[in-house]
Amino acid sequence: MSNGLRRVLAVTAVVSLGLGAASCGSAKQSTGGGTSGGASGSASAVGAVRIGLLLPETKTTRYEQFDRPLIEQKIKELAPDAQIDYYNANQDATLQQTQVDTALTKGDKVLILDAVDSKAIQSSVQKAHDAGVKVLAYDRLAQGPADAYVSFDNHKVGELQGQALVAAVGDKAGSGQIFMINGSPTDPNAADFKAGAHSAIDGKLKVGKEYDTPQWDPNTANQEAAAAITAIGAGNVVGAYSANDGMAAGVATALKAAGISGVPLTGQDAQLDAIQRILINTQTMTIYKPFKPETDAAGQMAVALASGKPLDSTLVPVTVTNGSGNKVPANLLTPIVVVKDNIKDTVVKDGLYTVAQICTPDYAAACQAAGLQ
Repeated sequence: MSNGLRRVLAVTAVVSLGLGAASCGSAKQSTGGGTSGGASGSASAVGAVRIGLLLPETKTTRYEQFDRPLIEQKIKELAPDAQIDYYNANQDATLQQTQVDTALTKGDKVLILDAVDSKAIQSSVQKAHDAGVKVLAYDRLAQGPADAYVSFDNHKVGELQGQALVAAVGDKAGSGQIFMINGSPTDPNAADFKAGAHSAIDGKLKVGKEYDTPQWDPNTANQEAAAAITAIGAGNVVGAYSANDGMAAGVATALKAAGISGVPLTGQDAQLDAIQRILINTQTMTIYKPFKPETDAAGQMAVALASGKPLDSTLVPVTVTNGSGNKVPANLLTPIVVVKDNIKDTVVKDGLYTVAQICTPDYAAACQAAGLQ
């Protein structure tokens, strides 16, 4: 690992400690439950309340594999009689608006909402508010009068990605250009990732081509990367920024097709295939956002909101302002940089993946070299 990338990891560790304290301990717990705050004590008062869980899509593996089951588990732990109505919008903003209407018709009293399009969903958030239904913006900050928000410090995510890319490119920075594959223009998190990345990259690396990728689509990312390589010239590409791991898969495929190897590539979400790419040096890093602290906080907030009591500062230690100007109580958790050297101490230690899941036969030699086997 380069000295520069070691410094990025060191900064990440310091940031983790600081943000963990700001989040009142929830970010420190990668596998255990977070602080209960006012939620667990109110479980008996909540009773058989209906909670709607509205997730945005299935192209990113995290939502069905981690977010949904962990949120449902936490709610049931705190309020065993709660009924959970689940909806997935499959990246369709109009469908998600219809799903909110369905949730209100069914009698859901709290909505955990991960918006497909933060602006388009504003009227639905307003409709829920007018009906006396609480809205918890989950992972993405929806516009409108949301009652609470839980996510990660998304500007910091992009900043850490950018710092890692700068460090990995190193002294090749002056000899070529990078290209940037940003996330969906309808996702407010994507704008934060992009801004954070630029704060670290600008003035240090030359950006030859840059794209905002609708729906975070890996196939589109592949096409964009191929176009960027053509425009810049394969011999002039010194690095690639991808805002998440799904798109990084498409970028990695484009780099390989162009005969480019050893070029730094970023990612986010700690997907299994990304961890494997990191082992074989076709991806440099990913951002690990421990799912358990975020899902636990969401479950705790939803149950607390269902109790009709104000959220206390252990659940929402900060306030953010959304795109429509509404001030929303929030809990922002800690992102972690994962590179080859700390796979064992992050995603394996936390139980996200087992060594057996990572080290399939195609990756056995790389795992052994990295000390995983």
